[in-house]
Amino acid sequence: MATSSFTKKSLGLESVEPAVTPPPANAGTSFLKKPKLSSAKSKKKEIPEGLWVKCPKCSTMLYDKELDENLKVCQHCQHHFPIGARERIHSLVETCSFEETDAELSSVDLLNFPSYPEKISSYQKSTGFKDAVITGIGKIGPHKIALGVMDFSFLGGSMGAVVGEKLTRLIEAGTSKGLPVVIISTSGGARMYEGMFSLMQMAKTCAALGYHAKNKLAYISILTHPTYAGVMASFASVGDLILAEPGAMIGFAGPRVIKDTTQSELPPGFQTAEFLLEHGLIDSIVPRKEMKERLVYYLDFFSHAQKQMAAPG
Repeated sequence: MATSSFTKKSLGLESVEPAVTPPPANAGTSFLKKPKLSSAKSKKKEIPEGLWVKCPKCSTMLYDKELDENLKVCQHCQHHFPIGARERIHSLVETCSFEETDAELSSVDLLNFPSYPEKISSYQKSTGFKDAVITGIGKIGPHKIALGVMDFSFLGGSMGAVVGEKLTRLIEAGTSKGLPVVIISTSGGARMYEGMFSLMQMAKTCAALGYHAKNKLAYISILTHPTYAGVMASFASVGDLILAEPGAMIGFAGPRVIKDTTQSELPPGFQTAEFLLEHGLIDSIVPRKEMKERLVYYLDFFSHAQKQMAAPG
Protein backbone atom coordinates (compact mmCIF):
# COMPACT_ATOMS: atom_id res chain seq x y z
CA MET A 1 0.00 0.00 0.00
CA ALA A 2 1.36 3.28 -1.10
CA THR A 3 2.06 5.89 1.59
CA SER A 4 0.84 9.46 0.89
CA SER A 5 2.89 12.40 2.09
CA PHE A 6 1.52 15.91 2.72
CA THR A 7 3.49 19.14 2.61
CA LYS A 8 2.43 22.05 4.87
CA LYS A 9 2.08 25.19 2.86
CA SER A 10 2.96 28.53 4.35
CA LEU A 11 0.28 31.19 3.93
CA GLY A 12 2.44 34.04 5.31
CA LEU A 13 0.15 34.53 8.32
CA GLU A 14 2.30 32.97 10.96
CA SER A 15 2.99 35.21 13.98
CA VAL A 16 6.59 35.93 14.85
CA GLU A 17 7.39 35.59 18.52
CA PRO A 18 8.94 38.83 19.79
CA ALA A 19 12.49 38.75 20.97
CA VAL A 20 12.99 38.76 24.70
CA THR A 21 16.61 39.83 24.53
CA PRO A 22 16.99 43.59 25.35
CA PRO A 23 18.32 45.72 22.53
CA PRO A 24 21.91 46.91 22.70
CA ALA A 25 22.66 50.16 24.57
CA ASN A 26 23.67 51.97 21.38
CA ALA A 27 20.53 51.04 19.53
CA GLY A 28 19.06 54.48 20.15
CA THR A 29 15.93 53.08 21.71
CA SER A 30 14.54 55.27 24.49
CA PHE A 31 11.95 54.44 27.11
CA LEU A 32 9.48 56.97 28.43
CA LYS A 33 9.98 57.84 32.11
CA LYS A 34 7.15 58.53 34.50
CA PRO A 35 7.05 62.26 35.21
CA LYS A 36 7.86 63.34 38.75
CA LEU A 37 5.09 64.95 40.78
CA SER A 38 7.29 67.92 41.61
CA SER A 39 7.43 68.95 37.97
CA ALA A 40 3.66 69.22 37.88
CA LYS A 41 3.51 71.85 40.63
CA SER A 42 2.31 75.28 39.62
CA LYS A 43 4.67 78.21 39.90
CA LYS A 44 4.40 80.41 42.99
CA LYS A 45 2.61 83.65 42.29
CA GLU A 46 4.80 86.69 42.75
CA ILE A 47 3.46 89.62 44.78
CA PRO A 48 4.38 92.99 43.26
CA GLU A 49 6.72 95.04 45.40
CA GLY A 50 5.39 98.06 47.21
CA LEU A 51 1.89 96.67 47.85
CA TRP A 52 2.32 94.73 51.07
CA VAL A 53 4.67 94.91 54.03
CA LYS A 54 5.15 92.46 56.90
CA CYS A 55 4.95 93.84 60.42
CA PRO A 56 8.18 92.91 62.25
CA LYS A 57 6.35 92.68 65.58
CA CYS A 58 3.16 90.68 64.87
CA SER A 59 4.09 89.30 61.39
CA THR A 60 0.79 90.49 59.90
CA MET A 61 0.84 91.37 56.18
CA LEU A 62 -0.24 94.99 55.87
CA TYR A 63 -1.51 96.75 52.77
CA ASP A 64 0.95 99.55 52.13
CA LYS A 65 -1.68 102.16 51.27
CA GLU A 66 -3.61 101.48 54.48
CA LEU A 67 -0.36 101.63 56.46
CA ASP A 68 0.38 105.07 55.01
CA GLU A 69 -3.10 106.28 55.89
CA ASN A 70 -2.52 105.08 59.47
CA LEU A 71 0.72 107.13 59.73
CA LYS A 72 2.89 104.01 59.38
CA VAL A 73 1.44 102.40 62.52
CA CYS A 74 0.37 98.73 62.48
CA GLN A 75 -3.39 98.48 63.07
CA HIS A 76 -3.02 95.11 64.82
CA CYS A 77 -0.16 95.59 67.32
CA GLN A 78 0.49 99.37 67.13
CA HIS A 79 4.09 98.87 66.00
CA HIS A 80 5.52 102.18 64.80
CA PHE A 81 7.29 101.92 61.45
CA PRO A 82 9.87 104.54 60.45
CA ILE A 83 8.32 107.60 58.82
CA GLY A 84 9.91 110.29 56.66
CA ALA A 85 10.47 113.85 57.84
CA ARG A 86 8.03 115.39 55.36
CA GLU A 87 5.29 112.87 56.18
CA ARG A 88 5.77 113.62 59.86
CA ILE A 89 5.55 117.38 59.27
CA HIS A 90 2.35 116.96 57.26
CA SER A 91 0.82 114.91 60.08
CA LEU A 92 1.47 117.66 62.62
CA VAL A 93 1.22 121.14 61.12
CA GLU A 94 -1.83 122.90 59.76
CA THR A 95 -2.30 122.78 55.99
CA CYS A 96 0.01 125.15 54.08
CA SER A 97 1.31 126.72 57.30
CA PHE A 98 4.86 125.32 57.19
CA GLU A 99 7.58 127.54 55.72
CA GLU A 100 10.91 125.74 55.37
CA THR A 101 14.08 127.59 56.31
CA ASP A 102 17.70 127.13 55.15
CA ALA A 103 16.61 124.50 52.64
CA GLU A 104 19.70 124.92 50.44
CA LEU A 105 22.37 124.31 53.10
CA SER A 106 24.47 121.31 52.05
CA SER A 107 27.46 119.53 53.62
CA VAL A 108 31.00 119.94 52.30
CA ASP A 109 34.01 117.67 52.70
CA LEU A 110 36.21 119.78 54.99
CA LEU A 111 38.47 116.86 55.96
CA ASN A 112 38.84 115.35 52.47
CA PHE A 113 37.32 112.16 53.80
CA PRO A 114 37.38 109.39 51.16
CA SER A 115 34.04 108.84 49.36
CA TYR A 116 32.17 111.37 51.57
CA PRO A 117 31.18 113.72 48.71
CA GLU A 118 29.89 110.72 46.75
CA LYS A 119 27.84 109.56 49.73
CA ILE A 120 26.31 113.00 50.20
CA SER A 121 25.41 113.20 46.52
CA SER A 122 23.94 109.69 46.55
CA TYR A 123 21.74 110.34 49.60
CA GLN A 124 20.61 113.69 48.23
CA LYS A 125 19.39 111.95 45.08
CA SER A 126 17.72 109.02 46.88
CA THR A 127 15.96 111.08 49.58
CA GLY A 128 15.39 114.44 47.93
CA PHE A 129 16.89 116.19 51.00
CA LYS A 130 20.00 118.34 51.21
CA ASP A 131 20.82 116.88 54.63
CA ALA A 132 19.36 114.92 57.55
CA VAL A 133 17.03 117.60 59.01
CA ILE A 134 14.20 119.82 57.80
CA THR A 135 13.57 123.06 59.68
CA GLY A 136 10.94 125.75 59.41
CA ILE A 137 8.16 127.79 60.98
CA GLY A 138 4.64 126.38 61.12
CA LYS A 139 1.44 126.13 63.12
CA ILE A 140 0.23 123.26 65.28
CA GLY A 141 -3.35 124.03 66.18
CA PRO A 142 -3.45 127.74 67.08
CA HIS A 143 0.24 127.83 68.06
CA LYS A 144 3.01 129.09 65.82
CA ILE A 145 6.21 127.14 66.45
CA ALA A 146 9.77 126.65 65.24
CA LEU A 147 9.88 123.02 64.08
CA GLY A 148 12.83 120.78 63.25
CA VAL A 149 12.40 117.18 62.07
CA MET A 150 15.26 114.74 61.45
CA ASP A 151 15.17 111.95 58.88
CA PHE A 152 17.00 108.67 59.50
CA SER A 153 17.05 107.77 55.80
CA PHE A 154 19.75 110.39 55.16
CA LEU A 155 23.02 108.86 56.38
CA GLY A 156 21.32 107.44 59.46
CA GLY A 157 20.16 110.88 60.57
CA SER A 158 23.75 111.66 61.56
CA MET A 159 24.52 115.17 62.78
CA GLY A 160 27.16 117.05 60.84
CA ALA A 161 27.88 120.76 60.49
CA VAL A 162 24.77 121.39 58.38
CA VAL A 163 22.38 119.63 60.77
CA GLY A 164 23.85 121.52 63.73
CA GLU A 165 23.77 124.85 61.88
CA LYS A 166 20.18 124.44 60.69
CA LEU A 167 18.97 123.51 64.17
CA THR A 168 20.90 126.38 65.76
CA ARG A 169 19.43 128.87 63.30
CA LEU A 170 15.97 127.43 63.97
CA ILE A 171 16.36 127.83 67.73
CA GLU A 172 17.67 131.38 67.35
CA ALA A 173 14.73 132.23 65.07
CA GLY A 174 12.34 130.85 67.68
CA THR A 175 14.06 132.93 70.36
CA SER A 176 13.97 136.15 68.35
CA LYS A 177 10.30 135.66 67.40
CA GLY A 178 9.20 134.48 70.83
CA LEU A 179 8.16 131.02 69.56
CA PRO A 180 8.34 127.63 71.26
CA VAL A 181 10.74 125.16 69.65
CA VAL A 182 9.82 121.55 68.82
CA ILE A 183 12.54 119.18 67.57
CA ILE A 184 11.79 115.60 66.54
CA SER A 185 14.94 113.47 66.67
CA THR A 186 15.98 110.24 65.02
CA SER A 187 19.71 109.69 64.62
CA GLY A 188 22.65 107.36 64.97
CA GLY A 189 24.72 110.20 66.41
CA ALA A 190 27.46 112.56 65.22
CA ARG A 191 28.68 112.18 61.62
CA MET A 192 32.10 110.55 61.68
CA TYR A 193 32.97 111.87 58.20
CA GLU A 194 33.24 115.38 59.66
CA GLY A 195 35.25 114.52 62.77
CA MET A 196 35.52 117.28 65.36
CA PHE A 197 33.27 119.57 63.31
CA SER A 198 30.35 117.23 63.96
CA LEU A 199 31.07 117.06 67.70
CA MET A 200 31.10 120.86 67.91
CA GLN A 201 27.41 120.85 66.95
CA MET A 202 26.54 119.28 70.31
CA ALA A 203 27.77 122.33 72.22
CA LYS A 204 26.44 124.80 69.64
CA THR A 205 22.86 123.54 69.69
CA CYS A 206 22.79 123.33 73.49
CA ALA A 207 24.16 126.87 73.78
CA ALA A 208 21.36 128.17 71.53
CA LEU A 209 18.80 126.32 73.66
CA GLY A 210 20.31 127.90 76.76
CA TYR A 211 19.62 131.39 75.40
CA HIS A 212 16.14 130.21 74.41
CA ALA A 213 15.46 129.08 77.98
CA LYS A 214 16.72 132.40 79.41
CA ASN A 215 13.95 134.08 77.44
CA LYS A 216 11.46 131.79 79.21
CA LEU A 217 10.45 130.09 75.96
CA ALA A 218 9.45 126.44 75.76
CA TYR A 219 11.40 123.66 74.09
CA ILE A 220 9.76 120.26 73.48
CA SER A 221 12.00 117.36 72.46
CA ILE A 222 10.41 114.32 70.79
CA LEU A 223 12.48 111.13 70.60
CA THR A 224 11.71 108.56 67.91
CA HIS A 225 13.27 105.24 66.97
CA PRO A 226 16.26 105.29 67.08
CA THR A 227 17.84 108.27 68.88
CA TYR A 228 21.44 107.66 69.94
CA ALA A 229 24.92 108.98 70.67
CA GLY A 230 25.80 112.63 69.98
CA VAL A 231 22.22 113.70 69.29
CA MET A 232 20.88 112.09 72.45
CA ALA A 233 23.83 113.51 74.41
CA SER A 234 23.03 117.06 73.30
CA PHE A 235 19.84 118.87 72.24
CA ALA A 236 17.57 115.79 72.33
CA SER A 237 17.91 115.33 76.10
CA VAL A 238 17.59 118.93 77.35
CA GLY A 239 13.95 119.67 76.56
CA ASP A 240 11.57 121.31 79.01
CA LEU A 241 9.36 118.39 78.07
CA ILE A 242 10.75 115.15 76.61
CA LEU A 243 8.32 112.89 74.75
CA ALA A 244 8.92 109.60 72.96
CA GLU A 245 7.10 107.28 70.58
CA PRO A 246 6.22 103.76 71.81
CA GLY A 247 9.03 101.25 71.52
CA ALA A 248 11.67 103.79 70.49
CA MET A 249 15.26 102.79 71.25
CA ILE A 250 17.03 105.65 72.99
CA GLY A 251 20.53 105.90 74.47
CA PHE A 252 24.14 106.91 74.03
CA ALA A 253 25.86 103.64 73.12
CA GLY A 254 23.98 100.61 71.80
CA PRO A 255 22.94 97.75 74.12
CA ARG A 256 25.46 95.33 72.61
CA VAL A 257 28.37 97.75 73.19
CA ILE A 258 27.29 98.32 76.80
CA LYS A 259 26.88 94.60 77.43
CA ASP A 260 30.33 93.79 76.00
CA THR A 261 31.94 96.65 77.95
CA THR A 262 30.35 95.92 81.32
CA GLN A 263 30.38 92.13 80.89
CA SER A 264 26.95 91.96 82.52
CA GLU A 265 23.41 91.12 81.50
CA LEU A 266 21.19 94.10 80.75
CA PRO A 267 17.69 94.39 82.25
CA PRO A 268 14.69 93.52 80.05
CA GLY A 269 13.57 96.37 77.80
CA PHE A 270 16.84 98.24 78.32
CA GLN A 271 16.95 101.56 76.39
CA THR A 272 13.35 101.35 75.21
CA ALA A 273 11.07 104.34 75.68
CA GLU A 274 9.05 102.38 78.24
CA PHE A 275 12.17 101.57 80.28
CA LEU A 276 13.32 105.19 80.23
CA LEU A 277 9.86 106.46 81.22
CA GLU A 278 9.93 104.15 84.22
CA HIS A 279 13.37 105.45 85.22
CA GLY A 280 12.52 109.12 84.76
CA LEU A 281 14.49 110.15 81.66
CA ILE A 282 11.42 110.98 79.55
CA ASP A 283 8.15 112.58 80.60
CA SER A 284 5.58 110.79 78.45
CA ILE A 285 5.14 108.18 75.72
CA VAL A 286 2.83 109.47 73.01
CA PRO A 287 1.56 107.30 70.11
CA ARG A 288 2.10 108.86 66.70
CA LYS A 289 -1.59 109.29 65.92
CA GLU A 290 -2.10 111.21 69.18
CA MET A 291 1.02 113.38 68.88
CA LYS A 292 -0.62 116.46 67.34
CA GLU A 293 -3.43 116.55 69.88
CA ARG A 294 -1.00 116.17 72.79
CA LEU A 295 1.33 118.83 71.43
CA VAL A 296 -1.56 121.30 71.22
CA TYR A 297 -2.39 120.48 74.84
CA TYR A 298 1.19 120.99 76.02
CA LEU A 299 1.62 124.19 73.98
CA ASP A 300 -1.61 125.53 75.51
CA PHE A 301 -0.08 124.97 78.94
CA PHE A 302 3.24 126.64 78.07
CA SER A 303 1.47 129.55 76.39
CA HIS A 304 -0.75 130.14 79.42
CA ALA A 305 2.24 129.99 81.77
CA GLN A 306 4.19 132.43 79.61
CA LYS A 307 1.31 134.92 79.63
CA GLN A 308 1.07 134.67 83.40
CA MET A 309 4.79 135.38 83.81
CA ALA A 310 4.55 138.34 81.44
CA ALA A 311 1.58 139.84 83.28
CA PRO A 312 2.44 142.77 85.61
CA GLY A 313 2.32 142.13 89.35
